[in-house]
Amino acid sequence: MQKLYLMRHGQTVYNTQHILQGRCDSPLTNEGIEQAKRAAAWLREQNETFCLAAASPLGRAQATLDIVIEQMPTLSAVPRLSMRGLMERDYGGYEAGPVELLPVSPWDPGDVAVMSGGESQAGARFRIAHALDDLMQSCEGNALAISHGSISKLFKTIWAGRARCEQDVALGNCCILVFEYDREAHSFSNIKIENPA
Repeated sequence: MQKLYLMRHGQTVYNTQHILQGRCDSPLTNEGIEQAKRAAAWLREQNETFCLAAASPLGRAQATLDIVIEQMPTLSAVPRLSMRGLMERDYGGYEAGPVELLPVSPWDPGDVAVMSGGESQAGARFRIAHALDDLMQSCEGNALAISHGSISKLFKTIWAGRARCEQDVALGNCCILVFEYDREAHSFSNIKIENPA
């Protein structure tokens, strides 16, 4: 059975400043770079082969993938995709401002940001579900995808009823969610969460 390794990007300057990122961007910190290296070391220990590596087009996700590929030279031989479907949620007018100005948790914002030009919950759900299904359908082996915290959590909750996940932990920077994928059913199951960073 295929596996999806869905990874959050490394720590950014905005993460340390408690600024809501969404679609705006911020560079990785030194700790974020080290987190990506530790995550790559954990991935190497899994002894898996990958048919492709993908990342959100946002700089923090691309930089994280650059580090992982540098630490795992076998990944440089597989196709690398930049996928808009893996982008973080759009928080509209709340982006680049203090997280505490968002009246709800950024991890589960519902439709609060829609009135300020942000993305709806249904839109985000559709986008990430289809992006990762398309990713898995595009190759017959395992895939690595680097995305963002809130959108990864939303993807995890889509499969909560069908997937088994005994860990209910925060999705820290460079955490890795591992899903099994059934190509015929277009479904994900058996979630495992690793926080190697």
